[in-house]
Amino acid sequence: MIYETKQFQLKISEAVNNIFLQYRQLKEQDTEAGGVLLGRFLQESNNVVIDQITVPMENDTRTRFFYKKYREDHQAIVDKFWAETEGTCNYLGEWYTHPEQNPTPSAHDRNEWSKILRHTVCDSDILFFIIVGTKSMGVWIGYRDDQLIEKLIKAKLR
Repeated sequence: MIYETKQFQLKISEAVNNIFLQYRQLKEQDTEAGGVLLGRFLQESNNVVIDQITVPMENDTRTRFFYKKYREDHQAIVDKFWAETEGTCNYLGEWYTHPEQNPTPSAHDRNEWSKILRHTVCDSDILFFIIVGTKSMGVWIGYRDDQLIEKLIKAKLR
């Protein structure tokens, strides 16, 4: 899947998309899931690729309408990928599910995103936020300098 901004494209690998599909909240008893987005900034094109994610872990808090990751567990995986790739695999943002067909961020979501943009220590000026719904997925970009958050548009196939 490819999403566009004015400056670059964001590509979500097929493997990551397949993981997202596994965690959709299709049944009443399904709880929200989430994790962090990992990937690369391609220097030759300024494009971004999300090719790894963390998935829900034992210490995360999960209910039908709420997800909170246990930061230390997910950070350990981020650190592992960073070391294994000699610094080319980066933290790119957060993902989680919503039990709605076409997901939209709640006020709580937007507040959390603003905190992440302000307080996360990483090399990037931008972060991504993905909400996986039951029928579609929403992708937002957040700018760390002014905390502006914009929804990305899925690219049309050429």
